[in-house]
Amino acid sequence: MAVAPAEIEGHNLLKGKKVVVTAAAGTGIGFATARRALLEGADVLVSDFHERRLGETVEKLSAEFGGQQVESFVCDVSSTEQVDALIAGSAEKLGRIDVLVNNAGLGGETPVVDMTDEQWDRVLDITLTSTFRATRAALRYFKSVEHNGVLVNNASVLGWRAQHSQAHYAAAKAGVMALTRCSAIEAAEYGVRINAVAPSIARHAFLAKVTSEELLDKLAEGEAFGRAAEVWEIAATIAMLASDYTTYLTGEIVSISSQRA
Repeated sequence: MAVAPAEIEGHNLLKGKKVVVTAAAGTGIGFATARRALLEGADVLVSDFHERRLGETVEKLSAEFGGQQVESFVCDVSSTEQVDALIAGSAEKLGRIDVLVNNAGLGGETPVVDMTDEQWDRVLDITLTSTFRATRAALRYFKSVEHNGVLVNNASVLGWRAQHSQAHYAAAKAGVMALTRCSAIEAAEYGVRINAVAPSIARHAFLAKVTSEELLDKLAEGEAFGRAAEVWEIAATIAMLASDYTTYLTGEIVSISSQRA
């Protein structure tokens, strides 16, 4: 397992489902999750604030999955109005929403002693508050319809584990975990399950831009398999949580790492 396995084929885990993924443009976990949902038989709407990259993402996914619906919606998750519009627009474009994957997040390396209020506020807003905004909008949607639904949040092992220069990101991800647990109790009333994944490290191009190569190598070496996860491995776990294989699982945080603490 020190060498990453080949990506597994789809098994129709999400056949017939309508899936919305935030922050899905680019090369990271969001894109991999959208692609995995399509591999598993779903129709997908991808969202991001970067309009050009979002368009490129739709073109790429549509070319690979020509027989399935791939939609897009430009959304800045720091705006309540835009997040509310995302949920309403997704339901309109897809016909319904069955699954929402809250993937938006923002990190960076800054020691507390050097951190500005603006840096703290920005990371908390994009990583935690945006998840709250989308969860609230999704629950209002599911409360108004007759079918059940699933939310899967992207947390991090840093919600449990201390790491230098990551106080703002770790605090935000710990908040995502707490939000997941508490909102899951409330969501059960509407037939909605809410869980989260907590990856340690999954290497991709965007992560390399905001994290040093030295730190990425160190984190990967500390994992049980001696490597970082592939983004498809994170996405496959998200697909499992979104599927009907986990209909009694809610309020849980699934660690995709050997380094929970």
